[in-house]
Amino acid sequence: MVFSSIVFLLYFLPAFLITYYAVSQKYKNIVILLFSIIFYSWGAPKFIFVILGTTFLDFHLVKWMSQTQNTLQRRLMLTLSVSVNLGLLFYFKYSNFFIENFNTLLSSFGVNAIQWTKLVLPIGISFYTFETITYVVDVYRRVHKPLDNFWDYQLYIILFPKLIAGPIIRYHDLADQITDRSQNDTIDNRLTGFYRFAIGLAKKVLIANHLGQQADVIFSMNYSGMDTYTAWVGILAYAFQIYFDFSGYSDMAIGLGKMIGFRFLENFNNPYISQSITEFWRRWHISLGNWMRSYLYIPLGGNRVSKFRLYFNLWLVFLASGFWHGASWSFVLWGAYHGLFLVLERGFLLKFYQLIGKFPSTVITFLIVVIGWVFFRIEKIADAITYLKRMFAFNFNTAPTFGYEFYTYFGIAVIFAFFAYSKFGQVIQDRVYTETYNLKRHIAVSTLSVVLLLVSISLITAFGFNPFIYFRF
Repeated sequence: MVFSSIVFLLYFLPAFLITYYAVSQKYKNIVILLFSIIFYSWGAPKFIFVILGTTFLDFHLVKWMSQTQNTLQRRLMLTLSVSVNLGLLFYFKYSNFFIENFNTLLSSFGVNAIQWTKLVLPIGISFYTFETITYVVDVYRRVHKPLDNFWDYQLYIILFPKLIAGPIIRYHDLADQITDRSQNDTIDNRLTGFYRFAIGLAKKVLIANHLGQQADVIFSMNYSGMDTYTAWVGILAYAFQIYFDFSGYSDMAIGLGKMIGFRFLENFNNPYISQSITEFWRRWHISLGNWMRSYLYIPLGGNRVSKFRLYFNLWLVFLASGFWHGASWSFVLWGAYHGLFLVLERGFLLKFYQLIGKFPSTVITFLIVVIGWVFFRIEKIADAITYLKRMFAFNFNTAPTFGYEFYTYFGIAVIFAFFAYSKFGQVIQDRVYTETYNLKRHIAVSTLSVVLLLVSISLITAFGFNPFIYFRF
């Protein structure tokens, strides 16, 4: 089940909110937990037992670890918990990848391939695996004490607003909210949470879906005969699709959290206005960047190492980030590509960007990101290289027409993707997302939100094209 489905919008969400607001404070967590189990089981009933089983093991291991002072025992339990969770992630997500590559190697030596039944990927496994790791590591580091109640820990892992696609919330950022949300559970937060949800839904349905449909048509073509204009339209449409798709889903998750008293950290902050790849990764999928920094980059030594080691650590972290996104060499290459530019920026590119100014730096960064999306979108590296060649073939012999509707939504996407580039745009955005609402603003934004919600629901019903890119991660 995804947020932008009719089942969720017209049945699940109303039933959940009515039940949640009707029960007393004592039973609110139970309601969230039960509906979270239903939410996940709707799309993956078999895999719900994988989550329930691993969380049971993790909870007791971590509780035992927190009670012992023996360093060796603590490390052993930490290793066991992390190994189990990463083991499940690698088994379900990467087994097919490694077996296929190993069979390719065997075939080159004339050896018969290994027989293997392809595994189905549990929904959201990459996201909740990282959160189980934050729990055990935060407790091991004594950043926060473990939860006393198993069902509270279960709720942290399976909390449905962030279960399928994040944000990836570190344990210490959410722990106290699980047991006490009274400070955030206000009428104002419920209303602004609804506004945020409606805006996110509109970003997903009105913009991402329309651009995604055209992008899918272009990427289903024969790349070798594609003209340059079509190639650029395809990858730009995809660049805006993935941004509004994922950031819209994050907005919906943050909005749902606010409606029930949770405060989730932001996951996107206008990434396409970035003036460097370093800045881009401070603005894109912020929760993943925070996770990688806290649980991989810093343990590798962070900035307190030699320059060569620093560059290697940066590149390695983004190589891992690419592999986290998918079991494919194209994702690995995408991660290595971003890691390379981070290293180059540490070396000399940031100084060059300062020299040429804001606008040229933003244009160059956006082009670097868009070129990277080719490897993210096209699974086979050879096909991705062919597509890139068509982008820079400068073959404009044909003049394809994609229709008035597509160009309208494309223009809307450009406006809102770069809306905060100016100070005026940033002020407007802050008024919508962060500033306190007075009565007039509540009336205006609530009216707009209801309209966006109704239009989005009608488009979901009529349009038929409603994928979610990060659903497979």
